[in-house]
Amino acid sequence: MTLSVAQIDRETDQLVDEWLTLPEVASRLDLPIGRAKQLLRDHKLLGVRRGSGGPQVPAVFLDGKDVMKGLPGTLTVLQDAGYDDVESLRWLFTPDESLPGSPIEAIKAGRHTEVKRRAQALAF
Repeated sequence: MTLSVAQIDRETDQLVDEWLTLPEVASRLDLPIGRAKQLLRDHKLLGVRRGSGGPQVPAVFLDGKDVMKGLPGTLTVLQDAGYDDVESLRWLFTPDESLPGSPIEAIKAGRHTEVKRRAQALAF
């Protein structure tokens, strides 16, 4: 099974402060590269193409040697709501006054249940 990764647009690219290549993700998570690719295929992580290189993942998605708690479930809800990877990335990093901050900041702060509820509402 091949890994299909969307090409990101410049506007969305600029929402993310720091990007990691797949080998960097594997190293930080202490996983073989194949397992890191599997995290992308299983939508436990989200990666996009920036330019001509391979997939890159926002660094904030990692918390030490783990994927940020609450992120995989939120990605699943966004996918179920019909969002593609670039749209999901844009939604996660776009500030929302009612949170306050962006959904990814809320997930990082431990408010992933609230973020998932908002993501579920997108499907309606």
